[in-house]
Amino acid sequence: MKRMVLGLLAATALTVPAFAQDEISPGLLFDLGGKFDKSFNEASFGGAEQFKEETGTEYVEFEISNEAQREQALRRFAEDGRNPIVMAGFNWAAALEVVAEEYPETDFAIIDMVVDKPNVRSIVFKEQEGSYLVGILAGMASESGTVGFVGGMQVPLIGKFECGYVGGVKAANPDANVIRNYTGDTPAAWNDPTRGGEITRNQVDQGADVVYHAAGGTGVGVLQAAADADILGIGVDSNQNGMHPGSVLTSMIKRVDVAVYNAFMDAKNGSFDYGIQNLGLAEDGVGYAVDENNEELITDEMEAAVEKAKADIISGAVEVHDFMTDNACPY
Repeated sequence: MKRMVLGLLAATALTVPAFAQDEISPGLLFDLGGKFDKSFNEASFGGAEQFKEETGTEYVEFEISNEAQREQALRRFAEDGRNPIVMAGFNWAAALEVVAEEYPETDFAIIDMVVDKPNVRSIVFKEQEGSYLVGILAGMASESGTVGFVGGMQVPLIGKFECGYVGGVKAANPDANVIRNYTGDTPAAWNDPTRGGEITRNQVDQGADVVYHAAGGTGVGVLQAAADADILGIGVDSNQNGMHPGSVLTSMIKRVDVAVYNAFMDAKNGSFDYGIQNLGLAEDGVGYAVDENNEELITDEMEAAVEKAKADIISGAVEVHDFMTDNACPY
């Protein structure tokens, strides 16, 4: 009997930590545009799904339909005991500033913005580095010497994409012309593929034969218009090469999926930490995509040039301008 009791106690001691780690109820809040935007939100969704598949732990998600829902949705998640709560997009910052103080025992993670609270993990990326790489490819692939950039909402964050891209284009071809346009100055700019297509067609009329978008769901229209005009598009955030095989030169990968996955997994493992995570090429937080859909578009010369640039950025031999440092682009 004594041996049996000791055995049960030993078994209990072994299982309690694992049980405690399983007692999490993750929540994921998407930005405007929805989880199937083929871009930023969908990457977030992919990370959450990977976590669920690997661990069997369910999570709760919510797609807001307007700005007024942000604080209400975030507070409801916290009230319901969701922990950790991950928010996709910088527009969650104002709501998080308020709710994080109200729920100091809840762990929060926000992507693309820094919120300085003791229970918040802020995950930002060096988008300028990945954009520089696709800019090199665009500059080398362009036959006209004119390329385009279509941004979503005109905010400093997207300036990082724009400026990094222009820097890469100019590194490949100093005489290149880069046409730059934005969809708008409100959050609706992320979910307007019709407008994205209109801007792209206008850039094509001005001679652009490669167009890079950093516009969320609006970018679906950019890539469609580029394919229709028989020019090359460049995707963003997720690997969008397969949306129009042979017409998407590459995609600037931003590992939002990894950010969500790590936040959930760290909480499950009891290792969730706080503060700022800044992920660039050295951390494999950004990059460019080559697969069966675009490999024929990337020549050996282009691959050698972009890989050299990647190595030089990681080593510090090349420093890509960060628009967020002064809200100005030297190009």
